[in-house]
Amino acid sequence: QVQLVESGGGSVQQGDSLRLSCVVSGFNLDEWAIGWFRQVPGKEREEVSCINGRDGRINYVDSVKDRFTISTDKAENTIYLKMSSLKTEDTAVYYCAAHPPLRGRVCPPVLSRTLWGRGTQVTVSS
Repeated sequence: QVQLVESGGGSVQQGDSLRLSCVVSGFNLDEWAIGWFRQVPGKEREEVSCINGRDGRINYVDSVKDRFTISTDKAENTIYLKMSSLKTEDTAVYYCAAHPPLRGRVCPPVLSRTLWGRGTQVTVSS
């Protein structure tokens, strides 16, 4: 069964850290593009950080560069997003997504066949 399950969200203060986890099953991390997206009510889902498992490329949205780190543990079939120096504008539901990599892209595309987790809420207060 193909599945993505996120965990690790919570309510923290500005400047704190959190680590999100996404446990995947049913596919090989080495062959897929995996990414973290986030969404705030009323806004479009935003790419946060992604890794192309096939070629190892990583990217981050500018607003999280130098604060967030994406990593994988292939033995545990898990993708992590370590978030540091959290800001109130990082408040969102964070989703893990996966799709076979497309040429020229690091992040999974948002298509009907893209796999999504259910999301985990991150709330940062001032």
